[in-house]
Amino acid sequence: MNQYDIVKDMRYLELLSHTFPTVADASTEIINLQAILNLPKGTEHFLADIHGEYEAFQHVLKNASGNIRRKVNELFGNEIRENIKRDLCTLIYYPEQRLELIKKKEEDLKEWYQITIHRLVRVCREVSSKYTRSKVRKSLPQSFSYIIQELLHERPDDVNKSAYVSAIIETIISTGRADDFIITISNVIQRLAIDQLHILGDIYDRGPGAHIIADTLSKYGSWDMQWGNHDILWMGAKAGNDACICNVLRVSMRYANLDTLEDGYGINLVPLLSFALDTYGDDPCTEFMPKCGKDDMMDDRTKLRIARMHKAIAVIQFKVEAELFEKYPQWKMQNRELLKNIDYKRGVCTIEGKEYKMTSCNFPTIDPKNPNKLTKEEDELLKRLHDSFVHSEKLQHHMWTMLSHGCMYSVFNNNLLFHASIPLNQDGTLKEVEIYKGRKYKGKELMHHTGMLIRAAFQNDSSPKEKEYAIDYFLYLWCGPDSTLFDKAKMATFERYFLTDKETHKEEKGVFFHMRDNEEVMDRIMDDFGLTGSNRHIINGHVPVHVTKGENPIKANGKLMVIDGGFSRAYHKETGIAGYTLVYHSRGFELVQHEPFTSAEDVVKTGADIKRTTQIVEMSSRRMKVADTDKGVELRKQISDLEELLYAYRHGFIKEMR
Repeated sequence: MNQYDIVKDMRYLELLSHTFPTVADASTEIINLQAILNLPKGTEHFLADIHGEYEAFQHVLKNASGNIRRKVNELFGNEIRENIKRDLCTLIYYPEQRLELIKKKEEDLKEWYQITIHRLVRVCREVSSKYTRSKVRKSLPQSFSYIIQELLHERPDDVNKSAYVSAIIETIISTGRADDFIITISNVIQRLAIDQLHILGDIYDRGPGAHIIADTLSKYGSWDMQWGNHDILWMGAKAGNDACICNVLRVSMRYANLDTLEDGYGINLVPLLSFALDTYGDDPCTEFMPKCGKDDMMDDRTKLRIARMHKAIAVIQFKVEAELFEKYPQWKMQNRELLKNIDYKRGVCTIEGKEYKMTSCNFPTIDPKNPNKLTKEEDELLKRLHDSFVHSEKLQHHMWTMLSHGCMYSVFNNNLLFHASIPLNQDGTLKEVEIYKGRKYKGKELMHHTGMLIRAAFQNDSSPKEKEYAIDYFLYLWCGPDSTLFDKAKMATFERYFLTDKETHKEEKGVFFHMRDNEEVMDRIMDDFGLTGSNRHIINGHVPVHVTKGENPIKANGKLMVIDGGFSRAYHKETGIAGYTLVYHSRGFELVQHEPFTSAEDVVKTGADIKRTTQIVEMSSRRMKVADTDKGVELRKQISDLEELLYAYRHGFIKEMR
């Protein structure tokens, strides 16, 4: 019986027939796809809240959060000693640097090359075993593609081929290509150890190398991103939102992180420095001293200069934010125009009817009668900074990379990924939030329309009015009370700088953060996003997990996994660790807790990897296959389409193109 509507599907089938022009071609592809469905599920790697810590980030990518060491242990077992396994892993992570050390101390380098290349081939064969030959081939660099393919698919224990394999390796060494081969195959192992990388937001701010992280990602294989509040801040700055530009600069000054601005993106800070020295040259700017690490060698003079730049841009920020709060009363943020609430003679600020003493009240650029108005000098400075951000080519490249790989949320293999929050009512139901005037959304629709609004800021086909609002809305996403990327009652920036009463510094979190252990609420969120079955999860970051206080990253009986453990050095003391990463392989979930990273140089010299603790979160009763994933769903659809094409060929609806 004909189960297909050939007439309805004819246009699609004709297009499909151009790719598979014969019965043999279509049949071969069905066989191929059916075989792929039975391969083990690829390994997924989840990272969040990297905050510019590029060395730790790159190392975690190189070792795949311990996944490569796990493979080496499984492969070699007791066959080789622990220190040899450790050295092999270090070579895989840092082949160039490690080779330099080995060649200085190794007496019989030829023998070392032979043994090491054999071991590396075994490791590469192991990590590539989850993939088709075609996928492995595409991941190989052209220079050694043929040789690696031959070594991967021929075993030295095969008597008929042992001499063949040995000859390949001997020739690699004798032609002086051993170093290049080791570097190449090590990089291939790193690439194949992870099938999909998920970045759950916040690669920017605090640490010194967000631009290096963005460069690394732009060259990485398969990855996706769910934007974080700090990423959105930088996107807003690139789009031309002056309040976002001021916030980016202020946060950079707060953590003495000028490298990303100047070296990474070519932002000219000389005008800001000149203005700050002219305007606040006699101000000690105590509240604005940068937060420096204990190992920081910055001298006091430099710190004071940064503090004065810090204060200068903070005051401008409060003014330009107030302009947007007035422009959009529907945001309900006019209560954050705190420059209006200051008694400049008495040095107090009134909030909700209560007076608070200020730490200082030196504001030479503020007119008490019109406190939100920029001076002529501030306005000229802001225009120069605006041009510097908007015309930075490298920043544009990185923002487009984040736009092409990123979104507000993603659903991968029945896991809901987002950075921060889903706004909720007090009873745990999904909260409606007004994005555009008169248009409210909640849950999945809220995330979708927020993402579309973000993209509108960068699209040439957006209307001028839509583009203007989209650019302005970046500020609300950064600090708005119902923003899915913030979800707090207020951002207490002004209070933390200027008010002595620490009660005013508190930022009350939204309902979502108070209900993260509530299974019913997490189920309601997953229902709204279309996740089904018992094996479904929410994975996010944003709020650091305080391990030292006994907080557990696994919440709601395993339905929510929070993987912000404080990657940033600024949070190490607060969280007690140096971040979480999550690995989801064919056997289940493993949560990896990392200790602080020292340096790549230390790893190369001593072989000392990041100390980590692995927690088994959830294990599958059987090894998962591609058939159990989203890719499996798609492949079955392709198989169904090809089977319909076969029917059309065999029943004469479409002629084969022989």
